Amino acid sequence: MFRDIGGLTLLVWRTLQALPLVFRHGRKVLEQFYEIGMGSMLMVCILSFFIGGVLALEIGPVMVERGLANFLGGIVGLGLCRELVPVLMAVLIAGRIGSAMAAEIGSMAVYQEIDALRTMNINPVHYLVLPRIVALAVGLPMLVIFADLVGWLGGALVCSANQQIAVGTQSFLSNLRATVGLEDVLHGLYKTFAFALVIGTVSCHQGLATIGGPRGIGRTVTKAVVNSIVLILILDYFLTHLLVQLEK
Repeated sequence: MFRDIGGLTLLVWRTLQALPLVFRHGRKVLEQFYEIGMGSMLMVCILSFFIGGVLALEIGPVMVERGLANFLGGIVGLGLCRELVPVLMAVLIAGRIGSAMAAEIGSMAVYQEIDALRTMNINPVHYLVLPRIVALAVGLPMLVIFADLVGWLGGALVCSANQQIAVGTQSFLSNLRATVGLEDVLHGLYKTFAFALVIGTVSCHQGLATIGGPRGIGRTVTKAVVNSIVLILILDYFLTHLLVQLEK
């Protein structure tokens, strides 16, 4: 555990030192950004739409019973943009993109391609790690903004279509606009940026540390995804506590 913590810390430090060189690797950043953004768009649409629908379906009847149906849009909107969408999108990207990063870099480590890069005086952190982390740090917050919009739309459609709730789309969106502000969206984006750094760092570190053959690559992918999700959930608590304190 301490070896992993030390390796992650060193990788973060070396990546931060290499940030001024990011424009030299702009092509690789764009390739990773495309994979993160366009490659995940369909899954993000499906997941966020049904998250908003399920949240409205669970909360709506309870609020209607208590005469609070007019506040449903604000509650669904806050729940999505401040907590549910950032965490679930981070978990989705950890499973889809983080596993691919770990597998790709892990296979390069197993088949000595990383050693070949060092032989050619190419720093693996600059060439492999930096573009992936930068693309994640930019792409994941943009995906979360898009997912917020789709989730709000899903909640509005479910509220208007369900007879037990019977809250019109106009009423839902009006309360959403009145309740959810820019600071609420930024609350989720701050956490998303930290989650992106965790996913990129953990996945690349596990890939670089891969040993063995195909079985080693499989273990690397499993550890990368599991460790990323665990750290996301732990970090979510502490970031939420910190952001709530700063908002007071």
